[in-house]
Amino acid sequence: MKIRDKIALIFVLLTALLLLSVLLFIYFSVENHMHNEFYLRLRQRASIAAQAYLEKDELSSSIYEEIRKKHVRTLPNEKEEIFKINMAKGTLVPPNTLPLEKEFFEEVLAAGHARTKVGKDYFTAILYRDNQGDFIVVLSAEDLYGSAKMGNLSRTLLIAYVLSLIILFVLGRYYAKRVLKPISDITRQVNGIRAKKLHLRLPDGNKNDELGELSRTFNNMLDRLETSFEMKNSFVRNASHELKNPLTAIIGQTEVALGNARSEQEYVATLRTIEREASRLNGLVNALLELAHTENDPEALLGEHIRADELLMELQTEFNVPASGKLSCDLRFLPKDPSRLIFKGNHRLIQAALSNVLDNALKYSKDGKVDLGLLVSEHTILISIKDKGIGIPTEDLKDVLEPFSRGSNARGFKGFGLGLPLSRKIVLLHGGELRIDSVIGEGTRVIVQLPNILSGTKTGR
Repeated sequence: MKIRDKIALIFVLLTALLLLSVLLFIYFSVENHMHNEFYLRLRQRASIAAQAYLEKDELSSSIYEEIRKKHVRTLPNEKEEIFKINMAKGTLVPPNTLPLEKEFFEEVLAAGHARTKVGKDYFTAILYRDNQGDFIVVLSAEDLYGSAKMGNLSRTLLIAYVLSLIILFVLGRYYAKRVLKPISDITRQVNGIRAKKLHLRLPDGNKNDELGELSRTFNNMLDRLETSFEMKNSFVRNASHELKNPLTAIIGQTEVALGNARSEQEYVATLRTIEREASRLNGLVNALLELAHTENDPEALLGEHIRADELLMELQTEFNVPASGKLSCDLRFLPKDPSRLIFKGNHRLIQAALSNVLDNALKYSKDGKVDLGLLVSEHTILISIKDKGIGIPTEDLKDVLEPFSRGSNARGFKGFGLGLPLSRKIVLLHGGELRIDSVIGEGTRVIVQLPNILSGTKTGR
C-alpha cells in the first residue's frame, strides 16, 4: 500500500472514530431527552387520572368535566390502573396483574413515584393520598411517535456517517497526494541523477518545512559526492601522470643502455639515472600507501597517548642530525599540568604528518631554517611550523591541501604535492585541524591544532 493511501486511510479511521463518538453522543442524548419527556407526560396524565377518578365525589360537575376533557386518551395504547394499598399489610387491591415487579411498588411507597419500561411499554406510578385511603395510580403507554422519531434520527445519522466517511476518504486521498507530491518530485529527480550528472540539484522548495530540509540535506550530500568524485578523478589523473614519468625515464634509460655497447662511465650514469627515478618512484608509492593507509579503520589506529613536547623534541633531533641548528624548537610556554600536553593518536602517523610539513618548510626556506613552536590551552594543543620561504600565492591556498596540487611558484622544487594533503588527513584523523597562513616572499606558517585528552573530543572523524 502506498503512503498516500495509508495516510488517507489513517485519517479516515481517526476521523471516523471521532465522528462516531459525536453521533452516538447525539443519538443517546436525544433518546434520553425523549424518554424523560414521555415519562413526564405519563406522570402528568397519572395525576389527572387520580383527580378524575378518586376525587369525583368532591368536585363540582363543571370541574369534573374539565378534568375529563384534559384526560381524553391521546397517548397510544394508554392504560390506567388504580390500586388501593393496605399500608399495614403492604397488599394491593385489586391484586397486581401488570408486568411490574414488587420492587417497583416499593419504590412508589418510598419516593412517592416511580417509572420503568417493560418491552415497548412505559410505566409511571404515583402515590395518591385521599380521604378514602392511599392509592397507587399506574399509567402505561407506548411512545410510538418517539420511536418513529428515533428511527428516523438513527437512519439520518447512519446515512450522514457513511457519506461523511466516503467524502473524508476522497478528500484525504486528494490532500495526501498533494502533500506527498514534493516527495514524488524528489524521487523522480533523484532517479535522474547519475555519476555523470552529479551537478544536478534538487529545488529547495519551502525552506522552513521538513521537505525543504530533506532537499537541502540531499543537495549537501551531492556536493560532497561531487567533490569526492572530482578529487578521485583528479587524483587518478595526477597519480597516473606522476607514476608514468619515472617509469618512462627508467624504461627509456634501460632501452638506451641495452641498444648499443657502452663505456663503463655511461653505464654508471645510466644506473644513477635509473636509481634516481626509482627512488622518486619509491617515494611516490610510499606516499600513496600512507595516504591510503589513513582510510583504514581510523579508530583502531589511535590508541596511544602521546606527549606533544616529547614529539617535537624527537623531530628536532631527527632533523638536526645532518645540519645542526636548522630547526629551532621553542618549548618555553609549557603548562604546569602535564596532562594538557597529552593527546590520543598514532605516534607513527602524527610524526609522519609533522615530518612532511617540516620537509616542506626546510625545502622552501631561504635560509634553510625553520621555527617550531608549541602553545597549549586548557583543551587544545597548537603546534606551529614557520619558515622564511617563498610563500604560497593566495589563490593557491585553497588547493594546496588537495592531492597533487602545488603552488604555482613551486614548480622549480622537487615534490609530488602529496605531503600537505597526507598531513592534513592524518591531523583530521586525530580530530584536529591543519591551517596555513602564508605571505609571498615572507614565508609560510602551518598550524596544527590537536585536542588533548582533557577535551573529550572523539578522534577519527
